[in-house]
Amino acid sequence: MTLRVLFLWVLCASLPLAVSAGDLPTPEQGPVLRIQGSNTIGAALGPALVEGLMREQGLLKVHREAQDTANELRVVGETVQGRRVVVDIAAHGSSTGFTALRAATADLAASSRPIKDSERRVLQSLGDLKQPGAEQVIAIDGLAIILHPQNPLNQLDTEQLAQIFSGEARTWEALGGRGGPIHLYARDDHSGTYDTFNELVLAGRGKTLSRTAKRFESSEQLSDAVSLDPQGIGVIGLPYVRQAKAVAIADGQSRAMLPLDRLIATEDYPLSRRLFFYLPPTGNNPWAHALVAFAQGRQGQAIVAANGFVAQTVQAMAVTPNALMPEGYQALSRHAQRLSVNFRFEEGSATLDNKARQDLSRVLDYIRQQDKTHRQVTLVGFGDAKSDPARADLLSKLRAMAVRRELVKSGVVLREVRGFGAEKNLSVSEPREERFRERGDIFLAVSQRRNLDRKNCWMVRVRSVCNLPDSFRVFAPLFFREFAFFFLGFGR
Repeated sequence: MTLRVLFLWVLCASLPLAVSAGDLPTPEQGPVLRIQGSNTIGAALGPALVEGLMREQGLLKVHREAQDTANELRVVGETVQGRRVVVDIAAHGSSTGFTALRAATADLAASSRPIKDSERRVLQSLGDLKQPGAEQVIAIDGLAIILHPQNPLNQLDTEQLAQIFSGEARTWEALGGRGGPIHLYARDDHSGTYDTFNELVLAGRGKTLSRTAKRFESSEQLSDAVSLDPQGIGVIGLPYVRQAKAVAIADGQSRAMLPLDRLIATEDYPLSRRLFFYLPPTGNNPWAHALVAFAQGRQGQAIVAANGFVAQTVQAMAVTPNALMPEGYQALSRHAQRLSVNFRFEEGSATLDNKARQDLSRVLDYIRQQDKTHRQVTLVGFGDAKSDPARADLLSKLRAMAVRRELVKSGVVLREVRGFGAEKNLSVSEPREERFRERGDIFLAVSQRRNLDRKNCWMVRVRSVCNLPDSFRVFAPLFFREFAFFFLGFGR
């Protein structure tokens, strides 16, 4: 799991990736593409993306056909010559997608969680599925904790969730509610939704899912079951709340947050997650490559949003300064807005992950369009005080330099790199989106005004890694559960 994250804030619209609209081959027999994996993706989003690609390719009479097996369907189109074009989608859970890749019964895997190291090793004959181009983040999602609509509870924290789903908390009265025994609902063991919930809530606390939980392959069926059970509680992907009631979730000392788009886009909501397509590097299916490109483009991301997920578009949100923030940070936040784009680094390194590289490309495009590439960008870093001030100052500068390296590679000549060291950070009493956590945060924003030292400002946020590359090993103790803030300032 990646531990270092940059969250971006900006005032402009997102910059989509280029999508090729060239003609794709349409063989006379068999499906042109086979997708297997996540039910969260495959139930609605995957078919919608395929339909969008088919229409872009000029196919006619695009429609879906149900299959005899539950959670399987076909998306069908027709060429102008009357040739039938078929894409098969099987949505039995994220792990089944990787199994199908190994068995060569799928061309593309859909997953609501990152590929596991064990799966990556098993599939190494297909190439490295973590390399750029193979691992594609197509949307951001949040796990919603759902109750019966008449349940009076409005919020829970992650510790309570662990107690509930492990079976330690057995009645609603124990949680301050009413209704008697708690009935648990969860996705099955093949589900990326369950894997994500297990990782975020249960496993880290040494707990396992209660054997009394009712398990479902279908997200829709799980949600409908909870909405009909006054004693029920379940965990589901955001688009599948349906008739149930989603509650606000708190993590640690953060305020409770509803699974709102803006909080999921920034991954501040405690149960945020990413949705993936995995494209084997050795694969040569042009429809698979085209679908991935389409999903990353403007039309694809619009379909993501239309299906209830959070698109990878750039959104601007204000940061409210407070007295607990460093003075320089306050000054910047008064004239800046936070971007919803985020950057993560590979675990154990300062290397940007695959989604971050795509996001960085979008940001760099904007910088170039605004003609701000030459000595008009300032990076400012913060470090947590785990040791003496000098070390904290060094740490903050190293954090900033990690971002600087990527910007410089792309032709951005920086005006200044600054480190605020261990100046007081944000209060743990503040909302998670406005404070540091154990793994750290970075904010990036762009100002709407030009009166801040004659600069427009971007503000950035990053999560730290626990380990660094060998070249930084001497500083490794400083990076454990540390954090950094970066500001990008744009001149006139």
